[in-house]
Amino acid sequence: MAVGLVSVAMTTRSILLRDVDHRVNGLLAQEAGEFANFEERGVDPETGRPFTDPSRLLREFLVRQYADPDEELIGLVGRAGQTPAQIIQPRDIPVAVPLHEDADARRRILGSPDSTGTLHRASGEIRWAKVTVARAGGEAEAAFVVAFHPGREQAAVNEEFRILLAISGVALLMTTGIGWAVAGRILQPVRLVRTAAAQLTEQDLTRRIPVHGRDDIAALAETFNAMLDRLERAFAAQREFVDDAGHELRTPITIVRGHLELMGDDPVEREETIRLVTDELDRMSRIVEDLLLLAKAERPDFVTPEPVQLAELTADVYVKARTLGERDWQLAEVADAETELDPQRITQAMVQLAQNAVQHTAPGQTVRIGSRVDGQGVELYVADSGPGVQPQDAEVIFERFRRGTARRGAQGSGAGLGLSIVRAIAEAHGGRIRLHATQGGGATFVLTLEGARP
Repeated sequence: MAVGLVSVAMTTRSILLRDVDHRVNGLLAQEAGEFANFEERGVDPETGRPFTDPSRLLREFLVRQYADPDEELIGLVGRAGQTPAQIIQPRDIPVAVPLHEDADARRRILGSPDSTGTLHRASGEIRWAKVTVARAGGEAEAAFVVAFHPGREQAAVNEEFRILLAISGVALLMTTGIGWAVAGRILQPVRLVRTAAAQLTEQDLTRRIPVHGRDDIAALAETFNAMLDRLERAFAAQREFVDDAGHELRTPITIVRGHLELMGDDPVEREETIRLVTDELDRMSRIVEDLLLLAKAERPDFVTPEPVQLAELTADVYVKARTLGERDWQLAEVADAETELDPQRITQAMVQLAQNAVQHTAPGQTVRIGSRVDGQGVELYVADSGPGVQPQDAEVIFERFRRGTARRGAQGSGAGLGLSIVRAIAEAHGGRIRLHATQGGGATFVLTLEGARP
């Protein structure tokens, strides 16, 4: 804006000075033309004939003229190189040194071969025009000179230029103040983003930026808050993974170290120790794999949905589950529909539910697997006829490393991560895992995928 205002002021000054030049040149041309016309057509009032005396011609013309305040009309009579005699109008000129008081300037103008020109003096510039006079029988040389002193008009233009610069400066200051205030209000959310980013630490990711309006700044704040949500979940998953791994792996590591330290030279004892250590290492491996799977559940590529036939998926799960144990496996119902889901993750979750049912039932008991479509989306379920789940355990069994209190007939030594994995897979599909009692006894786990529409 400063460059623009200065450019406007400079352009205005140039235009005004050009107008002064045009007006001065026009005035000089007009006065010179009037004198040339008078010289050609004028007559001496005493003789009634054309003028023969240049001095009298000049006097008669000057008597009839009215000059502008900064204009001088002078008649010069004399030879080139000499100080010429002058014929002037008796009037005051508002300049420091008028032309009729500057003999050197008059001599230079009279001796110049040009008809117009500019004379630069220490006391001020003079624009002039000259019309030479030659009459038979008259003086040897004479000339009519119209001189204009543009100093006052140029000073007025410069004064206007300074005023315009002052006004531009005030406008610039006002605009700067207003722009500073407006920009501050507009960029306040950006500063909040910067402040929030500066205050973020691994221990505190709870700070959020308040969102107001629907402009681009609000969208930036929403995007930043969403990024903080993802970071918070990622750090929480990382901390939870480290805590869970440290908690669950400490016991098998202690067992392995203790057996190795106490192992003797007896071959039978060594074989038993190796068997126990191998079993603990296998359990550690399963725990690590499950924890890594839960940590991966926070990633956006954890599930890869694709079109899947529910009937085919349910049948595949049923076939795979039958190998988990000697139970009365039943394919209860099959949904005949196509939907979008990750078949590998859903199969993993259903097999885990089937494995959970095997651990809580006795050989020969019934385990039913099925799928259906209702108004909320797609449901896949595993129902067993075991002892069921105690009410106080219904809310905690889906948490990591939590097991129910009633484990009659349970087999295996799971770490309590299976149902946590099932919940993570359901939530990754935009769904949830539900638990309710089976009619006639037992527990039914229902995988409800509300985001999957047939």
